[in-house]
Amino acid sequence: MTTTVHVIFNAHLDPIWLWPWTAGLDEALATCRSACDRLDAHPDLFYSRNEAWVYDMVERTDAVLFARIKAHVDSGRWEIVGGWWIQPDCNAPSGFGFERQISLGRDYFQSRFGRFPRTGYNVDSFGHCATLPGFLRAAGQDRYVMMRPQEHEMALPARLFRWRGYEDTPEVTVFRISGAYCHRQLDEATVRRCASELPDGISHTMCFAGVGDHGGGPSEELIAWVQAHQSAFDGLRLEFSTTERFFDAVAADADKLPLVTGELQMHAVGCYTVHRAVKTGVRRAEHLLRQAEIVDPVADLTEAWRKTVFHHFHDTMGGTCLPSAYVQVDAQLGYARAVADEVANLALRRGLCELPDDELQRIVAVNASDVAADSWVEFEPWLDGRGWPEGTALLDERGAPVPHQIMAQEAQSGGLTRLLFKLRGGPGERRVLRMDREAGWQSTASVHTPGTFTGPLLELIEDLSDTWSHGLDRYAETPVATAEWEAPESVDAGPLMHSLVRHGRIGESRLTAEWRWYAGELFAECRLKVHWLEARRLLKLNLPLEQGAASRLDGIPGGSLVRANDGKERPLRDWTLVGNVGVVCPDVFALDGTPERLRLTLLRSALMAHHDPHPGTAPRAVVSDQGVHEFRFRFYLDATAERLEHDAMAWQRPWLVADLTRGMPPRA
Repeated sequence: MTTTVHVIFNAHLDPIWLWPWTAGLDEALATCRSACDRLDAHPDLFYSRNEAWVYDMVERTDAVLFARIKAHVDSGRWEIVGGWWIQPDCNAPSGFGFERQISLGRDYFQSRFGRFPRTGYNVDSFGHCATLPGFLRAAGQDRYVMMRPQEHEMALPARLFRWRGYEDTPEVTVFRISGAYCHRQLDEATVRRCASELPDGISHTMCFAGVGDHGGGPSEELIAWVQAHQSAFDGLRLEFSTTERFFDAVAADADKLPLVTGELQMHAVGCYTVHRAVKTGVRRAEHLLRQAEIVDPVADLTEAWRKTVFHHFHDTMGGTCLPSAYVQVDAQLGYARAVADEVANLALRRGLCELPDDELQRIVAVNASDVAADSWVEFEPWLDGRGWPEGTALLDERGAPVPHQIMAQEAQSGGLTRLLFKLRGGPGERRVLRMDREAGWQSTASVHTPGTFTGPLLELIEDLSDTWSHGLDRYAETPVATAEWEAPESVDAGPLMHSLVRHGRIGESRLTAEWRWYAGELFAECRLKVHWLEARRLLKLNLPLEQGAASRLDGIPGGSLVRANDGKERPLRDWTLVGNVGVVCPDVFALDGTPERLRLTLLRSALMAHHDPHPGTAPRAVVSDQGVHEFRFRFYLDATAERLEHDAMAWQRPWLVADLTRGMPPRA
């Protein structure tokens, strides 16, 4: 049987990595221009190009080049593959962020080229979450090309296989690239490796060739080599091709392909803890933009969303780029957050015009979420320095008192009053509370706190790995130091919440932990501030499992997944659950577990842009994540996945709140 080797000419481009996005723009222009030149010169050639961002940049900077690309697309020789806005990290974005990543690309390609590919394409992403087949199929894509994890990182039954995330869910047909997504040179051994590990009865494979970053795709040397060796190797036939032609060729044999269920992990475990600022920045932008859409459905947030999903890019969100490149990344994410924040809060206040005048001051809140909320709110109404008179009631829409508590204020001066209260409301629902200073209200609630409480253990682990943690699937078990804490100090002791603050140190770093217990809640909340000053170490939060557990349920993008407590480091989204012991941790992006304990990975101070085998001795080396970091945790002894999901969402999409004084009598 002769195997047809579909040679896929492409150029994997990193728009940001060891250079800023402006250099990525230059490489995109140069590569597309070179690809057009090669197609013009060789009528039998094909070229495959994915991410919408590249096409958008070309369209906005070189109209002539964009017209050349469009002509080659129309001729069928320039293949649009992938079709997403960028090649994202496939573990760290939120589920709704993934949906927007795909829809922005689809909308662009449909509007400019009248087409959207069936084939998803993330050849350099470091792993692939179990919900990804669902996102692909929802977008009309039932084919997928990936490379990582490679053969030495995860055993798969074949190079071509069917993949589903969960039992009884839709499948996609996946091809795992051999060796490299851009072979700069080809030889017989390389081509034969590409034809290895095929399922029985499959006589087609793909070999990806071209020059990548700053290179330009297919070279004349590569083109000539393929032409000269089309029938040079026994049992193989080489042809210029596209991913679409390959998948069409194997479509009739889909029933012969082995089936893989679950996540495809993993290549670079370090990418989910290094350079934390980009991860929290993307996540905050995603939730703010969704809140803005809920409060103002007609606002045009396209550009802000494009900026956000652009930084889903696997090297950017993975924290592996140059430190200087992140200056522009942070600015663009800040733009997206600022736009969303302004849109949402202006819409909230426009809605206040619908309310009649009232002689009582009001607090107006909107549940800017697409799920119901039952969550705690902190707000400082403007009281003109008069404070909160004893007996003042917060009244709901029916005139019933809303329990509240006066908290310690944030400011170190002035007469501001911080209120704590709980609000319930459906998606997008508005609540209006009125302040009645003459009500004589008294709280009957009380908060029970544990007599002694130590909380989970913070551990400092030595880590000499490179930025990606290449070659590792877990970190060391034995800490070099643990946190030392001073005696706790009481901060708030009211009817709804009791809080204690503890200061401490670990290594060279300073710690502040505020513990809170709320009336009627079955969790302990911790707000941890770390002034991180370590180098080549990581910080773990260790949670012992008294009963022992072989597995756990982790939040992943757009869903959850049962994972073995096998000690391996894995990406995390918002929460984890072992039996009925749960943790909500929306500011943490990785963890590992054994039957005896869970360890959340909080910080990792690797050298930035350090790739083995470089020894890490550059004179301008930058240590990641130095400075102040804040984390939020809730620890539950009796939890469900639904409760953890609710609380994680409520924390990341808090109620939007405004003061309203219209209608109040003039002050004497």
